[in-house]
Amino acid sequence: MDLERLRDILNLVSEADVSEVELEEEDFRIVVRKAPPAPVTGTWDVAPAVQAQAPMPPAGAPPAPESVPATEPAAPVSRGEEVRAPIVGTFYEAPSPESPPFVSVGDTVKKGDVLCIIEAMKLMNEIEAEVSGIVREVLVTNATPVEYDQPLFIIDPS
Repeated sequence: MDLERLRDILNLVSEADVSEVELEEEDFRIVVRKAPPAPVTGTWDVAPAVQAQAPMPPAGAPPAPESVPATEPAAPVSRGEEVRAPIVGTFYEAPSPESPPFVSVGDTVKKGDVLCIIEAMKLMNEIEAEVSGIVREVLVTNATPVEYDQPLFIIDPS
């Protein structure tokens, strides 16, 4: 079974209202189970919004001029291109525990360079850069689980 077909199966399962899918071919068998949604726990403190009002001018006084904000709101800053997990699995930053990471923050990468490995069902899947540029952020810690479509890296295209 090729990786693209596996991705298609995982996408279908994630979008469907099923908890388990089993697929068997001549020399291949796969069982995909969805984890139940995590319960929402915790408390949130919500403070009431308070709006300050200017004092009222005395009767007969000319109206006060409208106040203008001192600065314009900042334009959103582009973070760069996100590299997202194509599959669910375990993120590894290096090919082995003794090896250095494939990439670090500040490294320059070319399209097609290996950024990390995601282990899924005992298969090691190399995740490649989709754009050339500079690695600005590594968003995942080594040896941690990742979800489908979870951001892994931020690359500033060059």
